[in-house]
Amino acid sequence: MGLHYVSYSDILRQNAADRGERTAFCCAGERVSHREHLHRVKRLAAGLAQVGIVAGDRIAVSARNGLEFADLYGAAAWLGAILLPVNWRLAPGEIAYVLADGAPRLVIADAEDQPGIAALAASLPSVAGYYGLGGTLAPFRPFAELAECTAEPPAAASGSDDGAVIIHTAAVDGLPRGALLSHANLIAAAGQMVASWQLDERDVGLVALPLFHIAGLGLLLAVQLAGGASLVLPKFEPESAARLVAEAQATVFVEFAPMLGSLLDKAAAIGASLASLRAVAGLDTPETIARFESACPAARFWAGYGQSETSGYVTLSPWRVRPGSAGRATWLNQVAVVDEIDRALPAGEIGEIVVRGPLVFRGYWRRDADTATAWRNDWHHTGDLGRFDADGYLWYAGRSPAKELIKPGGENVYPAEVERTLREHEAIAEVVVIGVPDAQWGEAVKAICVCRPDKSATAAALIDFVGGRIARYKKPKHVVFVAALPRTASGVIDRAKVKDEHGRA
Repeated sequence: MGLHYVSYSDILRQNAADRGERTAFCCAGERVSHREHLHRVKRLAAGLAQVGIVAGDRIAVSARNGLEFADLYGAAAWLGAILLPVNWRLAPGEIAYVLADGAPRLVIADAEDQPGIAALAASLPSVAGYYGLGGTLAPFRPFAELAECTAEPPAAASGSDDGAVIIHTAAVDGLPRGALLSHANLIAAAGQMVASWQLDERDVGLVALPLFHIAGLGLLLAVQLAGGASLVLPKFEPESAARLVAEAQATVFVEFAPMLGSLLDKAAAIGASLASLRAVAGLDTPETIARFESACPAARFWAGYGQSETSGYVTLSPWRVRPGSAGRATWLNQVAVVDEIDRALPAGEIGEIVVRGPLVFRGYWRRDADTATAWRNDWHHTGDLGRFDADGYLWYAGRSPAKELIKPGGENVYPAEVERTLREHEAIAEVVVIGVPDAQWGEAVKAICVCRPDKSATAAALIDFVGGRIARYKKPKHVVFVAALPRTASGVIDRAKVKDEHGRA
């Protein structure tokens, strides 16, 4: 499995040596072997070095999944640089913040993302060059200038504790925080998936989640660590995904609802077999999981718990072993549930989930105070609530009051950000945003609003207002208007009572 690897580039070199002509990646009909992938990575690393990229520099990428994205992860690792993947679903102002915060040396973007980023160029003094995928718009230059470099690349420069990627997560104050993950973090997380699912070079991963997301990146790295092949989808489309699973005999898949349900529906409609799948992990409903395991009797759905700050799963088990739980702690982590003063709680009692081990990130980029708050008393504090049962299975119990979080379709939405945006509307005096159950997405955003005197708004207008200012997946699906919000004895809004009164769709 290779936990002796120091960096991601070590994995690529070993795969090229041991499995040279076996498939490493397939995307949009193009196949790349492990040997070819290393060659592509080294050429790109040489091109990046020629334009001045050195260890520690950040390279921002705003792109859909593709071979070039995989090459960039490898080339950045080769040089000891840090990849800064941008969630292209964010609104322009949010993308501007991520880029300014990460202060990249280079920005690489898809054709569809280039206009918005080009408009930000004057406010990004750190950026020395812009390169475009699939066409270029000034100031972007062709990505081929980097990828087709014929110079010799410098020697591989990254170490196990060096930063490999910064993944921005939402924050309680509404501003994204960049979680800095090291090579050791990523390799440890990938190693646990290899061990749990017993992956080897015969496995084929369906990489349908975006590579700016730790779940998408984690699956890609795990399959590469095992020496297998990755089917990289630019975006998830159920029919093409079902056909690809059947044709390429995909064996492993990580998803968020409603991806698995739509895959099952489309496969049944077109007669595509999903029988090659043997491990699927993610967040989904008991009904969809039961459908999947009925359609694929040899397969198992795996439930787990993790976050960007833990490089992926820190608990993981087959769902059917303990339905409803998030699995047991994986073998490289310690996971505990603690009270307000960090005392471990006995089985059955709910407290904050805390983690320590080699998967825990290096810290929040340029946010030392937040890092110190999260990492205290020798544990990473996740801000999530849970309990252990007597057999050591973790049961997720929602977010702590300090970290209210809504997860529609696996994305992170903090109420504070949506509330702040809604308060910018002229009609809104007060608002509370909560998460409510949703059959399609698992959870949906709901806004409970109080209008200003002599002002009014419609639910549709407020939904469009939010969708025009921050990422559209953060906009409310439900909006209700009330005359007043409940308050505590001290006069502050009683959020718990709001949830009790409005916690249904």
